[in-house]
Amino acid sequence: MKALSLDTGSTSATVPAHVAIIMDGNGRWAKSRGLPRTAGHQRGAEAVRRSVEYAIKRGVSYLTLFGFSSENWKRPATEVKDLMGLLRLYLRKEIDALDKEGVRFQVIGERSRLAPDIVELIENSERQTAGNSKLVLTIALSYGGRAEIVEATRRIAIEAATGAIEPATIDEHLFDKHLFTAGIPDPDLLIRTSGEQRISNFLLWQLAYTELVFIDTLWPDFAEPDFDRAIEDFRNRERRYGSTGA
Repeated sequence: MKALSLDTGSTSATVPAHVAIIMDGNGRWAKSRGLPRTAGHQRGAEAVRRSVEYAIKRGVSYLTLFGFSSENWKRPATEVKDLMGLLRLYLRKEIDALDKEGVRFQVIGERSRLAPDIVELIENSERQTAGNSKLVLTIALSYGGRAEIVEATRRIAIEAATGAIEPATIDEHLFDKHLFTAGIPDPDLLIRTSGEQRISNFLLWQLAYTELVFIDTLWPDFAEPDFDRAIEDFRNRERRYGSTGA
């Protein structure tokens, strides 16, 4: 994916077209302040709002956030309930603002595990913002990279079994079209907060040639300088996609 050129005011900067973020550190942020984990998640939701603003300001076209993994269902029931409550609140309060800003909102993941009212809110939000193009904001909910690959394989197998496709035609391009992220370019840059250095089953197929940046900042404290430093790090790397350098 070719990076975009953006005039940020005083200089012409190259920014990634697609930024993905693993939002990590809400619990540790709250614990360090003697607060319940819910407080960390609430502050984390504020960081989501800021990140959308940063992405628009910097000319990023796609922003994908890891909101709730398939493994997160194993967390204590009270925490999961609180997270789902925050999700409902976000979908009810933020979508009009996103729509006004020209943001297209969409969700990837296993929706069947979400409550019916949340699924309805998601579908309404996607319909409301479907015509927007300034930024595509994708939230991964009840999402796991391995499960996504298995589901894509299952869909292809069914199509092959029914004769809809010929097995000989199956290639990376066709496989990509069966992923949750079909139609979205692979991330150019992945940011993970909180100092952890792993991808945690996030976008396993899509991150094949993504530049990875790990920062120590806990997600609730993620701010514009953090975003800009990650982009600067990206700008200073040579992306060869398996070829040799010039």
